[in-house]
Amino acid sequence: MSEVVDTDSQALHHLLTEAGVDWDGLSGEVARQADALLGGDQAALILDESAFVKKGKASAGVARMWNGRLGKVDNSQVGVFSALCRNQRVTLLDSRLYLPKTWVEDAQRCRRAHIPEEARQLRSKCDLALELVDTARQHSVRFGYVAVDGGYGKDPVFLRRLAARSLCFVADVHKDQRIWLEDPAPCQPVTSGRGRPAKKRRTDRPSLTVAEWAARQPASAWKVVKLRQGEKGTLKAEYLHARVWVWDGKEETARHWHLLVRRECGAGTPSHYVLSNADADASTTRLARMQGCRFFIEHAFREAKSELAMADYQVRRWDAWHRHMALVRIAMLFLLKERLAIQDDVPMLSLADLVLAIDQLLPRPEPTPERIARIIQQRHRRRQKALESCLRRELEI
Repeated sequence: MSEVVDTDSQALHHLLTEAGVDWDGLSGEVARQADALLGGDQAALILDESAFVKKGKASAGVARMWNGRLGKVDNSQVGVFSALCRNQRVTLLDSRLYLPKTWVEDAQRCRRAHIPEEARQLRSKCDLALELVDTARQHSVRFGYVAVDGGYGKDPVFLRRLAARSLCFVADVHKDQRIWLEDPAPCQPVTSGRGRPAKKRRTDRPSLTVAEWAARQPASAWKVVKLRQGEKGTLKAEYLHARVWVWDGKEETARHWHLLVRRECGAGTPSHYVLSNADADASTTRLARMQGCRFFIEHAFREAKSELAMADYQVRRWDAWHRHMALVRIAMLFLLKERLAIQDDVPMLSLADLVLAIDQLLPRPEPTPERIARIIQQRHRRRQKALESCLRRELEI
């Protein structure tokens, strides 16, 4: 950025670390404006995580963790994000940086990364996701349901905490998720009167996994659903749908939820297993389209990283990471507004198209020899500073 506008990298770094900006208020305003554009009963609040490859050990929260984009464990930071989606339009709402246990237990490391005291506690990604849900509601963001992938849907406590908030959800689950085809009616076993009474509830009714249930269904049970119109035509998939009972082995009663199984047309094996606490009369088509909206947060991540420099930050501090993500959300919201304003005239306009147009239209400084030399000198100073920092860390080790 410092090579385009008339400033230097230090001024931009100051914006992310020291500038007196009400970042919380700014995030709230982004959420409120996003709600005005997309909010409503048909909107989805989508929760997902995204990883950022990082070198070294100094960046807040960095550790060897699963990086979905790379498909392997690597040195990364992981953020949990929320997005608001309706009618194939999406914008990022909020984000939280995940802190692994190794960071929480290292107070000195946290201080160096400017991690506030209240954030130095072990919180799972599901905890952070629920915090994003609560924050969206505090900002009066309107949505009809919450959508999550299997990384969150596999946690029964997370799903029950959503249900306890009277929120509808569609959640991918793993293929070994156990279900009952009739109410398991859990109860405490009758004891003989000797020894301690049993505290753990049990059921004598058989259960099976969602994968086992799907494998037992006849070919005629699969239903083709038209999900949406895509760039390559109508997107369709095949689905199984049933009402099942789910019990975590602890609750007094089981939950009566929807089970949805998806496979791509022509595929032999399912690609998604889904649980939902939607109304009992929710149709297969409705549930399928609700589950399918998760595509759009993944699409938002791709656009943000390729067009809005979401992953191109050079900061290590906790606060700077969150501020950088706030700027990304502001940029995405602005571009969403522009697309909606002219969608009737240019329905195929993409975020990348708008970024290209703005890049071409904005005035740029004249590429004089002096300016080019200054840019190269700035790059060299940054490289030298990075090298000196690495050498200092090696000496400390």
